[in-house]
Amino acid sequence: MSAVKGMNVFMKKALVVDDTKNIRALLTTCLEINDYKVTTAKSGQEAIGFLKMEKFDLVFLDIKMPEISGTTVFKKMREMGIDIPVIIMTAYATIKNAVECTKLGAVAYLQKPFTAEKVKSVLNEIFSIDDDTNDLKDSLKHSTELIKYGNNEEAYEILKKALSIDPSSSEVYYLIGMIHEKRGDVKQANKFYETAERFDSLQEYQ
Repeated sequence: MSAVKGMNVFMKKALVVDDTKNIRALLTTCLEINDYKVTTAKSGQEAIGFLKMEKFDLVFLDIKMPEISGTTVFKKMREMGIDIPVIIMTAYATIKNAVECTKLGAVAYLQKPFTAEKVKSVLNEIFSIDDDTNDLKDSLKHSTELIKYGNNEEAYEILKKALSIDPSSSEVYYLIGMIHEKRGDVKQANKFYETAERFDSLQEYQ
């Protein structure tokens, strides 16, 4: 028994919030197969209670529920300072709901009815994005250090790979500009600085 408990410490924890029993059962099975420890809530109030008591790595949240809606639960999570990936589930996709949940930081949407394969696909999608984000951050940090100590060629190779992760990262273009400037190629440096500024402006606009 103690060995099982020890294993659970390292398992990711998911909260499934839906007033439909079949949906809770389907998601529990899908998540357990993918090494999650699953807690289920059949109402928004119950979900808020669980969120107050323990930490989760992921939430599947139904939007349309009696008494307290999924959107209200989502807002409450953010008020509580809980900033974890939330996957929205809905049979009634509306623009208003989509905009509201996107603003709150929903990472994905599951349109009901959905299959086990669709759940797995969404999990793969959101966590590969997280991996890429971490890779990009590491690349930027590493290449900045290399440039600082004059290892420009090595930094340049890392930054070229970083562009394949995020071709719109202004920081990557700025660092490549720095490398060209250190090489004495001012014209090429300015070209990359201008590109960095352009992507910065686009991000501000969005």
